[in-house]
Formats: sequence, structure tokens, C-alpha cells
Amino acid sequence: MKATYEIDPPEWAETLAVLESTSLPDGPDSVRARVVAVDGNRATLEFPALDEPVGLAALLSCIVGEWGDRADVRRCRLVAVEWPSWLPGNAFAAPVGVQVGAIVKPAQGLSPAEVAERAAALARGGAALVKDDELLTDPSACPLLERVRAVAATGAFYAANVTGPTESLLERAAACVDAGVSALMLNVFVQGLDALRALRDATFGVPIFAHRVGAAFLVRGERVGVDASVLAELTRSCGADYVQVGSFTSRVHDSDDEVRAEIAAARPAVAVIGGGIGPDNAAEQLARAGTREGVMLLLGSAAYAAADGLEAAVQRTVAACAS
Repeated sequence: MKATYEIDPPEWAETLAVLESTSLPDGPDSVRARVVAVDGNRATLEFPALDEPVGLAALLSCIVGEWGDRADVRRCRLVAVEWPSWLPGNAFAAPVGVQVGAIVKPAQGLSPAEVAERAAALARGGAALVKDDELLTDPSACPLLERVRAVAATGAFYAANVTGPTESLLERAAACVDAGVSALMLNVFVQGLDALRALRDATFGVPIFAHRVGAAFLVRGERVGVDASVLAELTRSCGADYVQVGSFTSRVHDSDDEVRAEIAAARPAVAVIGGGIGPDNAAEQLARAGTREGVMLLLGSAAYAAADGLEAAVQRTVAACAS
């Protein structure tokens, strides 16, 4: 597999190749990473040892590894990866056209019955997917399985947040599926990318929504970091069917070009445009995205602030997407 970095100074690429494979310059040539191309400040490295299924944690330890700690490089940023074929990928392809999704708010403080009430209103308005906020997990006031059963009774297509203790993740996900959940949601960059891969490999038969909370700590470091499109592609490659990306608003840090690159990287999964989306800017979001295929606009707080009510706010957003 290959990975491309922006490096200053470019000649540090040779040090990077050694550092992230054998650690010693005279290490075995069969597994030593090699610099195969240099174009200005961009260097592409080939990692022979990663072509076999060594596991996601081992792979990431090499391509986003110890180089972030080094004091002898001014800048190193991972900007592109040719992921190996042994990663599972998404299980469900994106539907044709544009979808509207919605988040149950407030993030915390609702009872299971109140979550179900809001989910039903969002679904009546036309939301193709209703999901938990990333801050809602399994609190005593709103237990995960109780709210799954409550929402399932409404018929809403619901993604429940199964983020929590890693040792019980698969058991928690299986219980949600048994309780009638439509999809599983995971806070991927705080729970761990390998947890996403484990959810996919467990083949629960429902799609997985990957929330990107925590990803900004990797993306926003200009000197040392990872391009957001790389993380979007990796998230999809690890098994996500819905990949959250940025939005074309001032609410998030992503530039327009970055969001468009993230959307492209998420395919063939659904690219979920989220952050500051409401009925009044939905059409603009799609225009700036430059595509109406395989994308979802995710409504959050703006829908709850609408003067005409929650259900009508979703209806207006769906209408804006259809025009």
C-alpha cells in the first residue's frame, strides 16, 4: 500500500520511510518502506509489510505513527492513502439522490418517550434517518435499549448511539438490533476506528453511521496532521455506511474545497453534510456541494428553532432538496 505526505523538508521522507517500517536503515529490505515518488513537498511512500492483513491498529501505527512526535521535521501531513483491499468497506451503498436526516435534540435530558416523540415528528416531516446526538449514550435517565424500543414503535428509521465501553460494544449493538433499531451509530474517532471495523465484521445487518467527533484534533493541526478526506475515506473503508463530513457553513472549520473532497472520499457510502444545516440554507448546501448523488443533509438545532415547528422545518428542508 502507498501513502502520500506533505513534508518539510522533503528529504526527510527517507527518514520517515525507515522510522515507520524497520526503525533501522539496514533493516530487512523486504519490509522496509520506500520513497517511490517526490513532487515538490509531496512524497509518496510504499509500505510492503502492510499489503497483508496485519490489522487496522498495526496499519495506522505505521502511516500515522511516531513521526508526529519527531522534532527533526518542520511539517508532516498525511494527505492521501491507497488503502489495502483487506479493509471491509461499507456494506450498504448510498441511495440515489439526496436524503435529509435529523438529530434528536436536546442532546441530553430527554426521556425515552420524549426521544420517540421527536423522532416520530422528524420522520413525519420526511427525515430518511433520525439519529442520536453524539453526546447521548446510555444514561440512567434515558437508557439505550428503552429508547430504541420506544423509537422502533414509531416506525422511524433510527440510528442509536452505541458508543460506550469497548468490551461490551458488540453485545450492546446486538441488543439494539434485537430491540428493533434501524441503524447503529458510533463516535468513531473517540471510540476507535478498529471498533468500527469490529461492528462491520459482526454483520448485524443494519447500516452504520460514523460520527466524526474527535477527528478535528487530527485534521486541524497544520504542522502535523491528517487531511480530512483521508479520514473520510478511512472511515468508509473501515465499514461506515454513513460518513459524516463538514458543511458549507461557518459552523465548521472545513473549507468548501475540503468538504467537496470529503464527499468524494466517502463514496460509495452516504456522505452526511452536517453542521449548521437548516431549511433556509439546504438548497445552498447542495449547490456548493456540486452533487446531488449519495449525500444527506443532516438537520440539527436549526430545525428546533424554526418558528413553524419541527415537522414543518423538516418538510421545508426536504422540499428545498427536491427543487
